[in-house]
Amino acid sequence: MSKAFVSSGRSSLITLAVGFAFCVLLGRLFYLHVWNQEALLEHVQGNRKMVNVVEARRGNIVDTRGNLLATTRTTYNIGADPQAFSEADREKLPELARILGKPLQEIESKVREKTRKVSEDGLEVRLIRWAVLAKDVDEATHDAVKALKLRAVYGNQSHSRAYPAAQLASHVLGYVNKEETPVTGIERFFDYYLRGQDGWRETERDGKRHELAQYREREVEPSDGLNVELSIDQMVQHIVEAEIAHLAEEFDPKGISIIVSQPATGAVLAMANYPTYDPNEFYNTEKYPISHQRNRALTDVFEPGSTFKIVPAAAALNEGIVHPRDMFQTGVKRVSYKGRTLSLPDDHHTYENLSMHDIVVKSSNRGAAHLGLMLGDQRLHDYAASFGFGEKTGCDLGGEISGTLHAPRNWDGLTITRLPMGHAISATPMQVHSAMSVIANGGVLMEPMLAKRVFDISGNDVIRFNPKAKRRVISTEVAKTVASMLADVVGVDGTARRASIDNYDVAGKTGTTQKIINGSYSRQHHVASFSGFFPADNPALVITVVVDDPSSKGVGYGGSVAAPAFRNIAEACIAYLGIRPARSDASFVNLQPSIYDRSSRISN
Repeated sequence: MSKAFVSSGRSSLITLAVGFAFCVLLGRLFYLHVWNQEALLEHVQGNRKMVNVVEARRGNIVDTRGNLLATTRTTYNIGADPQAFSEADREKLPELARILGKPLQEIESKVREKTRKVSEDGLEVRLIRWAVLAKDVDEATHDAVKALKLRAVYGNQSHSRAYPAAQLASHVLGYVNKEETPVTGIERFFDYYLRGQDGWRETERDGKRHELAQYREREVEPSDGLNVELSIDQMVQHIVEAEIAHLAEEFDPKGISIIVSQPATGAVLAMANYPTYDPNEFYNTEKYPISHQRNRALTDVFEPGSTFKIVPAAAALNEGIVHPRDMFQTGVKRVSYKGRTLSLPDDHHTYENLSMHDIVVKSSNRGAAHLGLMLGDQRLHDYAASFGFGEKTGCDLGGEISGTLHAPRNWDGLTITRLPMGHAISATPMQVHSAMSVIANGGVLMEPMLAKRVFDISGNDVIRFNPKAKRRVISTEVAKTVASMLADVVGVDGTARRASIDNYDVAGKTGTTQKIINGSYSRQHHVASFSGFFPADNPALVITVVVDDPSSKGVGYGGSVAAPAFRNIAEACIAYLGIRPARSDASFVNLQPSIYDRSSRISN
């Protein structure tokens, strides 16, 4: 019998190879378990640990009477982990079924089924780590389930933004999109206060990255957002939007903007536009095109026309260069100004002579031009700017534009005679509204106020917003004098007779502006407007109505389109707010005629 021969060299080589392999293995084990232990443990923990963000509940937006305009609906999906169920948990299933309003057999079936088939032949199965027991339950139900202290049963929270009043005040509120980003309106402007602070929850997950609810460790509760109370009154807003619907049906305009506010504080009770949209369906661009989301009261400009005539009238009175009964030659077509001969604008009705008072009441373009010439370029511009034209009003919504008021150095030869009648200038409906509010508020320009306060869940104030006066524009006496003229505009001989209200003195001014189409003024396309306040001697509300391109038989005048809308809104607000009529003994400034004619005192 022969012995196998193994050479000593081969034996040594095999021994070295095996020894080296063991050394590599031992070295690798040392590296993993000793040298790099902390990093690897951190990596393993990172794979096992799971941090879920718990979203904060966004705060509510309410109107001035506490009515809900925007809210966040919090819902929960209740589910169970069948793998983690214990016998003690099963004893509480009847109570769980009662809370969820589900049959006990259904609950028991879902917690009993621990695997599901994932292949048609049934050979491949997967563990069930989340079995849905109920969807979209409210907070009270979730709290009741949580009180059972079932470790294998838990809820996943979700939030959705809702606007209970649908289209009401949509341009004021704005909306939050699907990515939880506020897009427009109060939602965006006050997002810092509304959004709150998210919480978080630390738990573990299995190899398929499913949460193991029984291993939840640390949980930081979210801090819900604060609430915002607006100056908007839901009922007044409804009154305005109902009138807008009526105007839209009757005149089929391209756009409508209506604003209602309190002159003394600048508090906006209603702001509405047409076309409008439902913020609950902001994503439905076929039903509500993106253009419908535009807040026209702040973003669209037009030549204010005759509503601007309060500016040269108030300015001339405030400078003491005219008296309400001073007479002007409004029948002439040309005047001399600074060594030049200027043509005056045309009037709808030619009057040979008008008093300064009647220039406003009759809405004379030539008369307004005379007032502008007496003021001069710089003073006319400065008063227009002081009334708020050419600058943003400061409305808390974003997207507002400043309109156009050119500096005198950029005026052409006709601007001095056209600006006083509301041409050669562009303004938003809110700017026109603010300018009229100056007259109603005794000569003081207020910043529009939409938000009254930010408050917490207990109703305690966090921030309180107070009325803000921007500047005094004209004296109180001049404001009263202009108010008396505007009251006559709504009288029997004025251009806004259809804005009058029985037993109430109404003051206001109509505007009918030709739109510029293809570079020239059109005779078929107009912007009809009316801005006014009541009671004239002690104003409670200022209302501005702007209708863009109304379809009507003939010209869509402000007196026939916008003034009746003003009256309808005012009468409804009187009934709702309980506004009292003017005192029977109330009187305006005594308008005594002067004994001389100042129309010839235009500076050369």
